[in-house]
Amino acid sequence: MAVHESMKLHVTPDKFYIVATDTVENEVLVIDRISQDISLHRNEDIVPRNVEVKNIYGLFGIIHLLAGPYLLVITKRVKVGEISGQSIYKVTGTEMLCYKRTQFHLNEKQVQDNTRYVAMVEHVLAMDSFYFCTTYDITHTMQRLYNTSPDFVRMPLHERADVRFVWNNSMIREFAQQEELSQYCLPVMLGFVEVRSCIAKGHAFQYIVISRRCSFRAGTRYYMRGVDSEGHAANFVETEQIVEYGSTRSSFVQTRGSVPLYWYQYPNLKYKPAPIISTLQNQNDAFQRHFAAQIYNYGKQVLINLLDQKGHEQNLVNNYSAQVQAAQNSNIRYVPFDFHKECKKMRWDRLSLLLDQISEDQASFGYFLINGGQVEATQDGVFRTNCIDCLDRTNVVQSLLARRSLQAQLQMFGILSAQERVEDQVMLETAFKNVWADNADACSKQYAGTGALKTDFTRTGRRTKIGLVRDGVNSLVRYVLNNFYDGFRQDSIDLFLGNYVVEEAEDVSKPCPLRDEKDWKYYALPVIFLVAFSMCVISILIPDEHVSEQVMYILFWGGSSAVTMAMMYFYGREFVDRPKLAQKLKIE
Repeated sequence: MAVHESMKLHVTPDKFYIVATDTVENEVLVIDRISQDISLHRNEDIVPRNVEVKNIYGLFGIIHLLAGPYLLVITKRVKVGEISGQSIYKVTGTEMLCYKRTQFHLNEKQVQDNTRYVAMVEHVLAMDSFYFCTTYDITHTMQRLYNTSPDFVRMPLHERADVRFVWNNSMIREFAQQEELSQYCLPVMLGFVEVRSCIAKGHAFQYIVISRRCSFRAGTRYYMRGVDSEGHAANFVETEQIVEYGSTRSSFVQTRGSVPLYWYQYPNLKYKPAPIISTLQNQNDAFQRHFAAQIYNYGKQVLINLLDQKGHEQNLVNNYSAQVQAAQNSNIRYVPFDFHKECKKMRWDRLSLLLDQISEDQASFGYFLINGGQVEATQDGVFRTNCIDCLDRTNVVQSLLARRSLQAQLQMFGILSAQERVEDQVMLETAFKNVWADNADACSKQYAGTGALKTDFTRTGRRTKIGLVRDGVNSLVRYVLNNFYDGFRQDSIDLFLGNYVVEEAEDVSKPCPLRDEKDWKYYALPVIFLVAFSMCVISILIPDEHVSEQVMYILFWGGSSAVTMAMMYFYGREFVDRPKLAQKLKIE
């Protein structure tokens, strides 16, 4: 059942009237701003005239903040292309509409807190990576969609969507409770979608890449690592490569996700905080839960582990390998590859060593193929790739696997001969590289806050000095974001997903978690450092007749600033921006 894709929102002081303009049934959804009742009517005459009217393209849902409920609507969209003839849209504009007309019912502190909650929701909405389709389920791979019953296809879109990849699931709950409102329940996915029209050797086809970011254990780079008690991995992304050629479609799926153990890497002002593996939680249980779901959803697993086998990542490698060996699961094959060691000094050609190791697995897994409605082949397993962040090294390897699969698909279609390669088709190769580099940037921005590293290789096929400089800049920006802004970002995601629910009586019945008391060091040490550093600079710049006194001033103030900086470094956790909403994320 499709969802309405074109509506008009009429706003009055007492009600929101939503008129579906893509149907002739005079259907009106009425939301009472006072009683909060939601009802569906078949009489368009109830809509008042001469009131504010907005064109909208979907309902994100309802979220409850201190001021009361807010209706989130999609006000702008852009079509990114078509999959199986169905239009896919990217959200480019949203609006939050408060049910309450004033905030007189809030005290001064509550007004401030509500403003911050609104900013959090708007921060997530501004991520520029939300996608939806009103007629096609983009949360499922092609293989999953064609492995369903006719009853499944007749279900409302929000009921049959893969809940892992629906980011507004908690927001549409109030609509979903009424069966007659199913055409207003729009599942929205966070991730990446690119549709390219390509030509190779005179053959035109559609090239599509979709990345679906999981809403379970979602968050930011350092505050969300490893797995939870249900086996959900942090930064889990399912990426599907689709080729549409005439009536034939093929699909190749890969996944990425954090090392599936209980481990943490909380920021503390160090450039690379040491990963900490929990000794208090049942690692085997989390590992088994994660791969039970992986095997159920995707089949056999080849685990490509790109972590360093020396240094601060070594402990993760050892523990991951030990869990794989202990599992003795015939559906799991573990392939460690020390990316940095093997590709040092820009020897990225050595990635062929990894591809050779897994070539038989890829041939065995194959890809999904459907021709004119008839399934001719299925994909029997996936590559699950990880590095420490599941971003930069992972992006490179996934793109190489995708190219190899694309070549096999195009050869099967008869577009390329058995001796020809994707790299030989200049326009196709350029499109392929740019799509995968854009995918890498999108996944990285959602998790780490910046574009991906190493995309010069993805875009050009070689590592460049300019790319190294760009990576240095991105690494610096990541350091600042991950230490001083990610607490806010993590809170924003938890609030958006419903992991934290705001109570309207907050700050009356219980204190607002957004307001926490900072330790004296948080305020004192930065001030002392700035004063000491400034005095040291002044002592250097202003000439003094008594050189020995000037040297003493420089040593004193320089030493004071160095000691203060060392204390700030020692108490690093006191200065990072930490999450406040979800108790499970607090750093102890």
